[in-house]
Amino acid sequence: MLGIAKKLFGTENDRKLKKLRPLVDKINGLEPTFEAMTDEALRAQTEIYKKRHADGESLDDLLPEAFATVREAAKRTLGQRHYDVQLIGGITLHRGEIAEMRTGEGKTLVSTLAAYLNALNGKGVHLVTVNDYLAKRDSEWMGQVYNFLGMTVGCINAHEPYGPYRKEAYNCDITYGTNNEYGFDYLRDNMKYSVEEMGQRGHAYAIIDEIDSILIDEARTPLIISGPTDDKSDLYRTIDGIIPEILPEGYEVDEKARTATFNEKGNEQIENILRERGMLEGESLYDVENVTVVHHINQALKAHKIFTADKDYIVKNDQVVLIDEFTGRMMDGRRLSDGLHQAIEAKENVEIKPENQTMASVTLQNYFRLYEKLSGMTGTAETEAGEFADTYGLEVLIIPTNRPIQRIDDEDVIYRTEEEKFDAIVDDIEKAAKKGQPMLVGTISIEKSEALSRYLTERSIEHRVLNARHHEEEASIVAQAGMPGAVTIATNMAGRGTDIQLGGNLEMILEETLTPDMSDFEREQKTSEIKADIEFNKQKALAAGGLYVLGTERHESRRIDNQLRGRTGRQGDPGRSKFYLSMEDDLLRIFGGDKLKGMMEKMGWEKGEALTNRFMTKSVETSQKRVETRNFDIRKNLLKYDDVMNDQRKTIFEQRNEFMTDDDVSDVIEDFRHQLVEDLVGKHVPKRAYAEQWDIEGLDKSVKDAMMMELPLKEWAAEEGIADEELQNRIQDATDQASKQLSDGLEPAELARAEKQILLQVIDKNWRDHLQQLDALKSVIGMRAYGQRDPLNEYKSEAFTLFDGLLTSLREDVTKAMMGALLNVQMRRQQMQQERTQTQNQTQLEQARQGLAAMQAAQAAAPASPARGPMDMLTSGPTAATAAGTPTNPEAAELPEGALNGVSRNSPCPCGSGRKVKHCHGKVA
Repeated sequence: MLGIAKKLFGTENDRKLKKLRPLVDKINGLEPTFEAMTDEALRAQTEIYKKRHADGESLDDLLPEAFATVREAAKRTLGQRHYDVQLIGGITLHRGEIAEMRTGEGKTLVSTLAAYLNALNGKGVHLVTVNDYLAKRDSEWMGQVYNFLGMTVGCINAHEPYGPYRKEAYNCDITYGTNNEYGFDYLRDNMKYSVEEMGQRGHAYAIIDEIDSILIDEARTPLIISGPTDDKSDLYRTIDGIIPEILPEGYEVDEKARTATFNEKGNEQIENILRERGMLEGESLYDVENVTVVHHINQALKAHKIFTADKDYIVKNDQVVLIDEFTGRMMDGRRLSDGLHQAIEAKENVEIKPENQTMASVTLQNYFRLYEKLSGMTGTAETEAGEFADTYGLEVLIIPTNRPIQRIDDEDVIYRTEEEKFDAIVDDIEKAAKKGQPMLVGTISIEKSEALSRYLTERSIEHRVLNARHHEEEASIVAQAGMPGAVTIATNMAGRGTDIQLGGNLEMILEETLTPDMSDFEREQKTSEIKADIEFNKQKALAAGGLYVLGTERHESRRIDNQLRGRTGRQGDPGRSKFYLSMEDDLLRIFGGDKLKGMMEKMGWEKGEALTNRFMTKSVETSQKRVETRNFDIRKNLLKYDDVMNDQRKTIFEQRNEFMTDDDVSDVIEDFRHQLVEDLVGKHVPKRAYAEQWDIEGLDKSVKDAMMMELPLKEWAAEEGIADEELQNRIQDATDQASKQLSDGLEPAELARAEKQILLQVIDKNWRDHLQQLDALKSVIGMRAYGQRDPLNEYKSEAFTLFDGLLTSLREDVTKAMMGALLNVQMRRQQMQQERTQTQNQTQLEQARQGLAAMQAAQAAAPASPARGPMDMLTSGPTAATAAGTPTNPEAAELPEGALNGVSRNSPCPCGSGRKVKHCHGKVA
C-alpha cells in the first residue's frame, strides 16, 4: 500500500524538491541579465544587496539575484556554471538543512551560493572542512569567486599560531577551517582576559562539508585543551609489566562494546602481584588508597586487549599516533584521556608523555549547536537522518544527480576464510587490470591494506597504497587513480575531498608537472599535451567499464561503505562496485552471530566457494544497523552527560564575557564580598539560634582567612540584644570601609583593570578545578546503577551540587584575592615611602657635609680678624648673621650664605657646634 502511495504522490523528498522548482526557474530567468553585466557592474551588486538587506529586505528576498550573481561570477573566474541541482543544493543549505549530494556532484561549488548570500548580513560565515588541506584548497579555489564579488576570505590552519592572524581570518566575510580548529578557538577565546585578544566574533552561520563525518563519526570524542600534570612514566611502565602476568581466565574482553575488565580471579591475581611488589596499600585492592593504581591497571588491560597497532594507532617517530577509524587518517595531536594513551605508549615502549589536566572542553555537538543557523553537505546522510533531526534539528534533503547514475552495484560475495577471500580479490583485480579498468580497492585498516598489498606483490601486480603511512602522497595517488589499469588500495575514502577522475586529475597532474622555470609557451604546450593524454586515457578507461570499486570488507557503518561505492559513476560515468566478505571479518564475527554461521554450515559450504544471495546481504546490513544503533546510543549518552556540563559552561562563559566587556566590575567584587559575609555568618551563626550556640571563634577565623582583617567579633556578639543580621551588617560595613581605605590613592583605571584581571583569573582557576571534579564524577557514576539508581540523574544532581560549590568558592576566592592584592599595594606603598625618606635623609646629610667642607675651606683662605671680647659683643650693634635672621651663638663658627640649604632641621649643624640645626644656626628667633 505504501509503495502504491509513493508511486502516485511521490516521496516526501520528491514533494520538497518539487516546491523548489519555481525558485530555480526564477534564478535561471535572471541569467541573461547578469551575463550582460560588466565585471565592475557585477561586483557592485554586493554593496547593493548589503544596503537592501540593511534597509529591511530579507536574505530570502535577495536569494534569486544573489544566486544568479554567484553563478555568473563562477563562470567568469572558475569556468564552471552551477547546474540546476546545485542551485537546489544551495537553497537547501541556506534554509539550514543538509543537502545529500552524490560524490562528484560539485558540493564545493554549491557552498558558494549559500555562503555568499549569508555573508551579506556582515556577521560572517564559517565553512567547515574535515582537514587543513581542504580548508586551504577550498579557500583559495572558491575564494576566486568571493574576491571577484568584493568579499573577503580567510582560512584557519592548525599550523598557524593562535593570535592576530586568526582574528583577521575570523573578521573576513567568509572563513574556512576545520571543525577541530573552530572548536579549539572557541575554548581558547574563553580563556582570554580581554575582548581584543579573542579571535571569533560570534556564531551566526556555518556550512559543514562532510557533515556526517564531523557531526556523527567524530562526535564521540570531545575537544579538550589541557595542561601537563606530574610525570608518572615509571608507574605506567611498572603496571604495563603486570598485564602479561595475568592469566587469560582473569579478565573478560567484549569486542562489541570495546571493553576489557578484570573478573574476581583477575583481581585476586593483581592483589597478590601488587602485594609482592610492595605496591598494595592497606589490606585490600578495594581500599581507597589503591584507587589510582587499580585505574591504571584497568587502562593497561584495555591498551593491550582492545587497542591494536596499525588499526587503532601507528607508532611513528617514537610516538603513538591515533588513526581515525572513519577516514584512515592520522590524528596528529589527538590523545586518549584518563591515562589510556600513556598505557599504550608503555605497551609500545616509546616515550611516555605526562597525563594532562583538562583546562577547557566541549563536544562537537554542543559547539555546533551554538550557531544561529547550521547546514551541511555530504554524499551519505540519509541513514543518519534520525540522529541529525534528534540532535541538531536538521532535516535531510536528497538532491538528484545532474546526470542519471550508470553504476552497477553487484551483490556481496562471502567466503569462509579471509585467505580464501583475498585469493578471490587478487584474481578479480588481476582480471580487471589486464583489461585496463582502473580499480579502487577499499580496506578498513592499515593492517588489511598492507596484507592485501603483499598478496598483490606476490602476483607482480602493480599498485599504490593510500593510508595513514603514505598520507603525504595522497594527492599524487588520487591524481593517478583513474588511469587505465591503475590499482589503488585505500584505507577508507571518507572526507578525502578529491574526486577520482577517469584518465587522471588535470589540476593535480599540472601541479606536479609544470615548473616555475618554464616559459609561457612551454607551459601552454605541456598543458595541451596533458589534456590530450587525459582524454585518451579517459576513453580507454570508459571502454573498460569505468572505475571499479572493490570493498574488501564491510565497515560497521553503512555510510562509509556508501562513500566508498560513491567514488565511482560520477557525473553519469559508467562504473561498478562490489564487496568481498569472509566469516572471519570483524563485523560478521562479532555482530553476525552464531545463527549466520550455522546457516552457512547447513548449506554445505565448500573451501574456496563464494556465496551470493540477497538474504546474506540483508543479514550483513542488519549487523551494520545494530552497530549503528549502538554507536548512536553511545553518542546520545555522551551528549546527555555533556549537556549537564554544557549548561554550566554556557553560564560561566557568558558571565565571563560579560565581565570582560564591562569597564568597571567593582559592583561585582562588592556583591561577592557581601554574599561571602552572608555565607560565613549563615554558616557560623544559624538563624533562630541562641547566642550561646553561635560559633564566634569559627566566624572570627573565617573572616581573618577570607578578609585578612581582625574585627572585634567577640565584643559585638557579647552585646545584649544583637541579632545575626546586625552582626552581618557590621562585618559588611567594616569590610567595605577597609576595602575603601586600602584602595584610596590608587588610579581608578588601574584599580578597575586589576579587579577585572583578578575576577577572570579566579573564575578560570575554579572552572578548571570544577572540570576535574566532573571528570572524576563521570568515571565513577556508572557504579550507582548497581544500587538501582539512574547514573544520569545521579550525575545531574551531583554536578549541580558541585556547581553550587563552585559559585561559593568563586565568591570566597575573589574576595580573598582582592583584599590580598590591596594589602600588598599598601605594603608596597609604605615600603616605597620609607625608602624615599631614607634616600632624602642621606641626600641631606651629604649636602651638609659638602657645606661644612666649603666653610672650612673659606675660613682657611680668609685673613685673621682681631679677637672680640664679651664687652665688644654687648656694645657693638648686631652682626651680619643676626641681621640675616640667624641666632647669635658664641660657640659656633659663622657659616657662609646658603650653607643650610637642603639640610634637615634635625641634622647636626654644619658649623661644628655639635648641636642640631634647629638649636643652632637654624633656630628661629
